[in-house]
Amino acid sequence: MDHIVTMLKAVSDRNRLRVVAALMEHRELCACQITELLHVAGATASRHMLVLASAGIVISNKKGRWVHYRLNRDDDMVASLLGWLAEVLAGDSDMRKDLHELTSILSRTTTGEEQSVSESPCESV
Repeated sequence: MDHIVTMLKAVSDRNRLRVVAALMEHRELCACQITELLHVAGATASRHMLVLASAGIVISNKKGRWVHYRLNRDDDMVASLLGWLAEVLAGDSDMRKDLHELTSILSRTTTGEEQSVSESPCESV
């Protein structure tokens, strides 16, 4: 039961819920893309991501200097939570706005494999 309480506490914050919703639509996001989506300082976004990672909801992957996040769909409880969230967030106008904004963010940022490790995937951010 502790794991589910931790997960629910993690998604009880509006910004963390927004990140989870964004990651449900996009396989992976760079920390700088998340920072821009939330309109918060990098340290604040990092703190939100630490809470989600500690709850087992997201997994981080460092690529050079840049941290990328994806959902931990291998965890059965996380998968169940994501299924429920997909249902309750379907059609939510705030989530649609976020996804529209994220499309714009992603079109301005490069996260391709061709990029060297020293380059920022979010140079234009």
